[in-house]
Amino acid sequence: MEAQNFKNHGRLVTGFHFITGGLLVLLVVGSIVNLVVSSHENVYSASLIVLIAVLLNVIAFYARAFALKAQDRAIKAEEKFRHYLLTGKPLSEALRMRQIIGLRFASDEEFPELIERAINDKMTEKEIKQSIKNWKPDYYRV
Repeated sequence: MEAQNFKNHGRLVTGFHFITGGLLVLLVVGSIVNLVVSSHENVYSASLIVLIAVLLNVIAFYARAFALKAQDRAIKAEEKFRHYLLTGKPLSEALRMRQIIGLRFASDEEFPELIERAINDKMTEKEIKQSIKNWKPDYYRV
């Protein structure tokens, strides 16, 4: 596996992001076309198909959003613990969630200093990631 860094750390999963996402979009478009061209007798069933297509898209969106939220909470707990082990102090409440997520890629050597910079300079997640000199890979997050 290629060494992870700022430029290649984002992941797209073909089956979810492209195939499933594309099929969900096609389902909505196809169901709307079906509704538009349906006869008067089939408007009700065609409307239900559109409703199902939209509902499936909403479910897919929230399933992904809820999974990411759970991962974010796990990352926050891990980084709080790592900070405590490295410094003997709790992680500052001044850090925003997105900053903590960006900090997870920092090596232990630069982690405490980067936290201070992130707070003082109000760095974004992207700025934090770009500032990391020794990248600590995270291959588990999707």
